[in-house]
Amino acid sequence: MKAIEIRRKYLDYFKRHGHAVIPSAPLIPENDPSVLFTTAGMQPLVPYLLGEKHPEGKRLTDYQKCVRTNDIDEVGDNRHLTFFEMLGNWSLGDYFKDESIAMSFEFLTKELGIPVEKLSVTCFAGDEDCPRDEVAANAWKKAGIPEDHIYYYGKDDNWWIAGEEGPCGPDTEMFYDTGKPACSPDCQPSCDCGKYVEIWNNVFMEYFKDKNGYRKLEQRNVDTGLGLERMTMLLQGKETPFDTELFSPVMEKLKELQKVDIIESRRIIAEHLRSSMMIIADGGRPSNLDRGYVLRRLIRRMIRHMNKIQIDLSELKTLIDIYVENLGEMYPELIKNRETIEQVIIEEKDKFVKTLAKGEREFEKAIGRLEETKIIPGNVVFKLYDTYGFPPEVTKELAEENGYKIDMDEFNELFKKHQEKSRAGSEQKFKGGLAETTEETIKYHTATHLLNAAIKRVIGKDAHQRGSNITVDRMRFDFNCDHKLTSEEKQEIEDLVNKWIKEGLPVTKQEMKKEDAIKSGAECMFIEKYPDIVTVYTIGDVSKELCGGPHVKNTSELGKFKIKKEESSSSGVRRIKAVLIDE
Repeated sequence: MKAIEIRRKYLDYFKRHGHAVIPSAPLIPENDPSVLFTTAGMQPLVPYLLGEKHPEGKRLTDYQKCVRTNDIDEVGDNRHLTFFEMLGNWSLGDYFKDESIAMSFEFLTKELGIPVEKLSVTCFAGDEDCPRDEVAANAWKKAGIPEDHIYYYGKDDNWWIAGEEGPCGPDTEMFYDTGKPACSPDCQPSCDCGKYVEIWNNVFMEYFKDKNGYRKLEQRNVDTGLGLERMTMLLQGKETPFDTELFSPVMEKLKELQKVDIIESRRIIAEHLRSSMMIIADGGRPSNLDRGYVLRRLIRRMIRHMNKIQIDLSELKTLIDIYVENLGEMYPELIKNRETIEQVIIEEKDKFVKTLAKGEREFEKAIGRLEETKIIPGNVVFKLYDTYGFPPEVTKELAEENGYKIDMDEFNELFKKHQEKSRAGSEQKFKGGLAETTEETIKYHTATHLLNAAIKRVIGKDAHQRGSNITVDRMRFDFNCDHKLTSEEKQEIEDLVNKWIKEGLPVTKQEMKKEDAIKSGAECMFIEKYPDIVTVYTIGDVSKELCGGPHVKNTSELGKFKIKKEESSSSGVRRIKAVLIDE
């Protein structure tokens, strides 16, 4: 069964069970308070999981494009992906465990045809905070899962919470038995030997955790996620996602073009190219900051491995064309943005080729400073990598050609520390939005609307939002602009925002048809990604935007607005960093 068929079956099944099919949110989040990319299906639904009414009702389903970057360096093995698609269904205060589990079981066994004996499930074992989840276990038994295929685990495995505090609850996970031999008589779903593969996770949000402990939520939600690439691999009996039709045409072309046979390099090229194309199609551009840096890193890592297996870089256009033709039906945005995707990747490739040349010159300087020793210190190799983007494997090759060895132990130690810092930073950046929706972030969220309106007044009506990032301490706002803002422009923008705050403008919310919202003058990013019924937030006569919320009720709640910095984000895009100060 092909991936697009699995997606259709999923959406059709839940539509028959009363779920509204909502469009995938773009990979570049709009007004999200916590992340650089959309990392999960629940992320765009945070306001509704917290209690806001969704325009499409209490039962929702979709496919969601996702990017997670914590494990970029792991891509190249047989399972890690940066871009992936998550199928999901949600109950916003409607059905709960029994119906959720019954539908999951029926979809897996009837729609996908997975034999019951291939399935195992896990439930929360219970602890001093919350009881053993016998409700979920009994629902699985009633559905048809044998008791000896039901396992209980603690909070590390079967409990979901975003951050330290917030909505949370037990989850139940579904596993597929690949048929591989058990690694031991005690082998079970918690084992990493590869016999069991997790395929679906249903989270039951029924608690709220704060500093005083756990309490029951008024609105209980169900949030589920099923990875499309993994399910496609299993149903097709493939060893890796790279063996499925999602990757195989490009993988085959890479094998044809390569002069050195390295499977890990082919996987890195195929995965990073697909991820880069999807990010660019949704508005991402390479830069040295945040999501732009992630995109730059993906493209440059891909280029390094094309060099490694000696594929001419001019073949990039061929590989892009193969993906557009192969994935265009699943992701029409690739067809629509083909020229832009090609232009951005080729330009970044040309820049990196120059970086490689500079790195080679720095290498020559570095070995010129060595005295009699023929060993290049690991810190030199790491500096070439970290400062100049020069791949350590290229440094190693150059060293050998010149009769040198490198201290790889020292380099690996420095690189490990670098990874740990990067991963810690990623985990902070990519925490779920539920934990970060606070009074402060709601204020900043509202302030982005005022800033957007002020920019249009000062810079021009063609200036549009290109992204935002909000924390409890500050806001960051990207917008298209062809010049560095003057001091006068920055002051005028700041004064306008503060004028509207002092006027105490009401913030109102209205649901309407998407076409009516656009006719009324409401602005948004990625209009095609919104459902037929949308939420429009209006601030006095100053701002009208499609947005999920949440917002304050009146601009007088915001305090004083202060621009701290204005800088370049990427080519043609400027960035404002600002704070709200209590008066």
